[in-house]
Amino acid sequence: MKKVVFNPFAIFLLVAMTSFACSSKFSGYDKTESGLYYKMFKISKDTIKPKIGDWVSLDMKYTYKIKGKDTTLFDSKKQMGTPVRFQIPRSDFKGDIYEGIRMMSAGDSAAFIISADSLFLKTFKMAKRPPMIDSSSFINFYVHLLTVDSPLSLEKKEGESLQSYIATNKITTPPTSSGIYYIESTPGKGMKIDSGCQVKLQFKVSLIDGKQIFSTYDRPEPVSFQYGKRFDTPGLEQAIGMMKKGAKGTVIVPSKMAFGEQGRGTIVPPYSIVIYNVEILDVLSKADYEKEQATKKKDDQMKTENAKKEESSLLQKYLKDNKITVKPTTSGLYYIEKIKGTGPRAMAGKKVRVNYTGTLLNGKVFDSSKDKKPPYFEFTLGAGQVIKGWDEGIAMMNKGGRATFVIPSGIAYGERSMGDIQPYSTLVFDVELLDVMDAKPGK
Repeated sequence: MKKVVFNPFAIFLLVAMTSFACSSKFSGYDKTESGLYYKMFKISKDTIKPKIGDWVSLDMKYTYKIKGKDTTLFDSKKQMGTPVRFQIPRSDFKGDIYEGIRMMSAGDSAAFIISADSLFLKTFKMAKRPPMIDSSSFINFYVHLLTVDSPLSLEKKEGESLQSYIATNKITTPPTSSGIYYIESTPGKGMKIDSGCQVKLQFKVSLIDGKQIFSTYDRPEPVSFQYGKRFDTPGLEQAIGMMKKGAKGTVIVPSKMAFGEQGRGTIVPPYSIVIYNVEILDVLSKADYEKEQATKKKDDQMKTENAKKEESSLLQKYLKDNKITVKPTTSGLYYIEKIKGTGPRAMAGKKVRVNYTGTLLNGKVFDSSKDKKPPYFEFTLGAGQVIKGWDEGIAMMNKGGRATFVIPSGIAYGERSMGDIQPYSTLVFDVELLDVMDAKPGK
C-alpha cells in the first residue's frame, strides 16, 4: 500500500496568529545539544523510546503567548476527543517536535519549546511564516505519550488478535489465499457476481473489538456499485465476488486487505482487522442494468417534459386560488408585499439577513430558516449566491419588511432536481428581511 505523508500537527494549525516576544532563557526548561528546550513533568517506568517508523499515540496541546498569556492553538482532548496517532518521521530540523517525542517513553509527560521560524517553514512546510509571526517567536507543545508500537509489534498483535477471534468464535472456514475469511450465513441464489454487474447491498463494518465504524443501514437507501470498480476495501470487494443475490455473510478482513499499515484517520488504527456483515439485495447483469438505466432516463425525460408543459397552468391556478392579482416583473417574479419595511433598502453588494419558508405550489414545505442554526440566513445580495428570483425579490425590500415571492422555475432551479424540488417547479417563499449590513471584503 502506498504510504501517505501525514503531518499530525500542521492540520490543526491556526493560520491567524499574533506574534509574541520570548526571552532567550526559559525558566525550568533544560536544553539538548540540538537546541530543543524541554521539561519533563512525569516519567514512567517504561524505558522503550519511539524510533523513526514507530507508531505513537499521544494527547497533545500547543500554545502561543499573546501579551504574556498562553493561547491554545490546539488541544487533542477537547477538539478531537481521541489521541493523536501517527508514525514517527525523520526530524525536519535539529530540535524539532519529533526529536522531543523520541526522548519520551510511553506514560511520560513533557513540554517542549519549538522555534516558530523552523516550525512553520520546515515542519509545517509553509512557504513563509504567517505575517504576524517573527523569527524570534516560539510555540509551546505539551505532550503526554500514551503508546509506542513498532510496525513488527503491531503486525504481531494483529496476528494474535485474529487467531483469538477465530478461536473464540469457533470459525472453521479456511481463509482465502489473500487471507480473508468469508463465513456465509444465508446462501444466495441466481447469477454469479462478476465484473460489470450492478450490486445493491447493505453492510456494517466493525473493528475486531466489536466497535462499529460504519453502517449503510443508517442511510436512507442501500448502496449500489458496479462490481469491478473500486468500491470499498479489497477484502470486501473480493468477498462480494463470492456471493449471490440474497446471500448474507460475515467477512473477516486482515489489515493488508483493509486499511493497511496507515489505518484510516482516527477511526481505524494502523494494522486493524475489520469485520463486515454483508447482505446482497440485488444483482443485475451489465446488460440488464444498462437497459434499466435507459428506461429510467427515458421516464425521467418524459416527466421533465410534462412538468415543463404544465408549469404555466399550475402557476395560473395557484395565482387564482390564492387571489394574487399583482403583475409579474419582466423576469416573471410575483412580488406580494405583506409589510412595508421602514429600515434601509436592500441593495446589491449589501449583506442581508432573512427569515424564510419555502413551499411548492401544493403547499409542501421544502426548506425553512426556522429549522437551521442560527435560525436565519445571510448572504450578499446580487453576488449570485442565491437563485435569481431571490436576488431580485430581496432587492425590492426594506429592513423590517415581509413579502411573498412566487418564483417560476426560469429564475429558480429550472430543469434541475433539488431534493423535493422537481424540474420546472414554481417556488413560493415567505420572506422577512431582518437586517441590511455592509458586506465584509471577500464575502
